[in-house]
Amino acid sequence: MKSAAIAAVIAVAIFWYLSSPNPLPADLLVNIENGNVDKGKLVFYAGGCGSCHADKGAKAEKKLLLGGRHPLNTPFGTFYAPNISPHKEKGIGSWTGVQFANAMMRGISPNGSHYYPAFPFTSYARMNIGDVADLWAYLKTLQPIDIANLDHDLPLLFQVRRGLGLWKMMFLSNKPIVAIDESNKKLVRGRYLVEGPGHCGECHTPRYLIGGIKKSRWLGGGPTPEGKGNIPNITPHKTGLGAWTESDISYSLESGFTPEFDSFGSSMVSVQENIAHLPAGDREAIAAYLKVVTALETVKKRPPKP
Repeated sequence: MKSAAIAAVIAVAIFWYLSSPNPLPADLLVNIENGNVDKGKLVFYAGGCGSCHADKGAKAEKKLLLGGRHPLNTPFGTFYAPNISPHKEKGIGSWTGVQFANAMMRGISPNGSHYYPAFPFTSYARMNIGDVADLWAYLKTLQPIDIANLDHDLPLLFQVRRGLGLWKMMFLSNKPIVAIDESNKKLVRGRYLVEGPGHCGECHTPRYLIGGIKKSRWLGGGPTPEGKGNIPNITPHKTGLGAWTESDISYSLESGFTPEFDSFGSSMVSVQENIAHLPAGDREAIAAYLKVVTALETVKKRPPKP
C-alpha cells in the first residue's frame, strides 16, 4: 500500500509538471507594448477576430464591437467566444501586453490556466511577435463593451483544463506546416497568413478524436464542427481548388465570387469580408500558397463523437 501511494504521488507530480503552462520567454516580449495601431488593424482582419468575438452576422463597423458570446458548437460541447474589447472588467482592458501575447501564442490565460483550443492559439503560435504587438495596440483603441462572458457548456470530463497541458505537448507548435521555397517571398508571406493569423487550417483540416489537427490532411476539408455538412477542401486537388488559378483565388477572396459566378456561403462569407480588407499582395500570396500545398482528395466522412 505504501509503495502504491508513493507511485501515485510521483505520477501526479509528473503529470502536474508536464501539464504546467509554458509561457513565452521574457526577452521575446520586451516591445510588446510598442505596437503600431494601423498595422494592427490589418492583423485584426487577417485574423478574423470580429467573426467570432462580435455578434453573429455582424457587418462593417459592428464587427469591431467585440463583446463575445458567439457560440461554437462542437463534439466536446458548446464554447462561447469571450469579450475581447478593452472593457476593464468584462473584457481584456486590464490585461498587460505580456498576458495578451501568452494568450495568443501559448493559450495561457492571465490567471495561468490553459485556454481550450476552440481559441485557435495553435495557429497564432506561428505569428510574428511584432504582429501580436500591433494587434494588441489596435484592440486597445476599440469600444469597450459592457457584456459579461458566458461559461462554456461542457461535459464534466472536459471541464478539467490542466490536462490541456499534455494536449499542447502533442499539438502546439510554432513550426511551419508546409515546406516551401524559402527564397520565394510571396510563398513565405502566403504560408504565414494561412498557417498563422488566418488560421485557415482550424476549419479546413480534419481533426483527431481528441481535437488535434491532422497535419497529414492539411487543408483537405473536413466535417463541419457545428453540425451537418463539410468544410471545403482548399488544396489544389481536382476535388478542391485544382481548377482554380491563382487569379481566381485572389479575386474570390476580394469579391466573394467563385470562378463559376457563385458566391461564398456560410462562415466563409465573414472570412472573405475580412480578407478583402488586406492589401492585394496578401491575397495573391495566399493564393500562391494554396496552389503549392499537397493536393488531397476530398473525403466526406464524419468522425464519431468522442
